[in-house]
Amino acid sequence: MPRKRKLLAQLSALQSNSSFPPFDALENLNAMPDGNSSPKSSKYFAIEKKNSSRLEADFFNQPCISLAKSFLGQILVRKLPDGRELWGRIVETEAYLGGEDEASHSKGGKQTQRNAAMFMKPGTLYVYQIYGIYFCVNVSSQGEGAAVLLRSLEPLQGLDAMRELRSASRKGPTKLLKDWQLCNGPSKLCQAFGIDKAFDQRDLTQDAAIWMAPGHDPPGEQDVVATTRIGIGNRGEWAQKPLRFYLRGNKFVSIVDKKTEREMAAMGHFSCS
Repeated sequence: MPRKRKLLAQLSALQSNSSFPPFDALENLNAMPDGNSSPKSSKYFAIEKKNSSRLEADFFNQPCISLAKSFLGQILVRKLPDGRELWGRIVETEAYLGGEDEASHSKGGKQTQRNAAMFMKPGTLYVYQIYGIYFCVNVSSQGEGAAVLLRSLEPLQGLDAMRELRSASRKGPTKLLKDWQLCNGPSKLCQAFGIDKAFDQRDLTQDAAIWMAPGHDPPGEQDVVATTRIGIGNRGEWAQKPLRFYLRGNKFVSIVDKKTEREMAAMGHFSCS
């Protein structure tokens, strides 16, 4: 107890002298007697742990493009069967509008057994498989057949478990993945979070194994880059629509569009770095 009281006093002093979270003090407070901290997490998790409440139905009940932007900065949480929790900040999304959107699985209002989740209430997961091996996870929004693809996450907590899950999905000897390589792509984040077809049609507002929590500091419009979606092939004008959104300057984004960033800077949306 004396040790904990001393650390709490240090934490209080640090907080009174700085507007930034005292990461070292928090890590020491959570450390085990042998000096190791468990579970292993990113330094950013000290900020996010205070915001562990679940996002409710009202949050998901918005138009597709609005939801795709609103997801940026929010936290995806996955609770593994062994009780460990994985946390990742959403840094890149894509909007699929359904109906006339030629790149959407629900184009023309077509509803199948595979894409049924896209027509369910906002906040429902739509998980599909590509190339017979990889998975991608989407979240339904307002709009018939509309959904948002989660493209990239910034890992916050449970990075060692993410590496284990990524390694289990890769063939042959593998190099240790760096933090930015864990979730920088839709299939990579599904591997790292153990998301497969079993998660299709789950409700993010109710499920015990996966949900979203509010982020610490939602980005402003000036922080968001809007550009074309990735890998949708020849879809005419829909291939050129700016329906991919990502956090500018975040190294965990899968693909950066420097041309669009320069154009936005020239229009005064943000300063060019």
